[in-house]
Amino acid sequence: MEPDKTTPLDPLTKVALESLKDIAVPQPVSWMPQTWGWSLVAVLFAFAVVAILLHRVRLYRANAYRREALGLLDGMEAKLQNAAERDQALCDLAEVLKRTALAGWGRADVAALSGAAWVAFLEEHGDRQNGHVLAALLDDGEYRNGSGAAAPTSDDTLSSARNWIRRHHVSA
Repeated sequence: MEPDKTTPLDPLTKVALESLKDIAVPQPVSWMPQTWGWSLVAVLFAFAVVAILLHRVRLYRANAYRREALGLLDGMEAKLQNAAERDQALCDLAEVLKRTALAGWGRADVAALSGAAWVAFLEEHGDRQNGHVLAALLDDGEYRNGSGAAAPTSDDTLSSARNWIRRHHVSA
């Protein structure tokens, strides 16, 4: 049986219902740190993030010459596969390696190097595993005059040049 809504409440129930108060809800908790130590940690964290970002930007800019050299090598790949343009492409590849080294070290250290000294420089500052391929190209490559004798394969040469450009170590 449902209570009748028109039935008046007894006076005691009415007084009890009127004296009820809403539940007191606490203030929301603040996300602000309560002590100065947490503020210091936040500032140090922000400083570290900014320092890491600046370091990454500096490295990105410092390695622009590597990206440019790798782009030039990508353009040479078709020329190295073509027998008619292969000798010119090998000379261009040697030039890209020299320009890359000049960008990394400078004229005083690199410009005068040729032959065995140039190959030794590349091996000293780069990937030692593939140095023999670059040595065959650079040590006597300019003296072959169009004869492909003793020339390394273009795939080996190109991959060795890419490895050297990516992995050479420039002293700070």
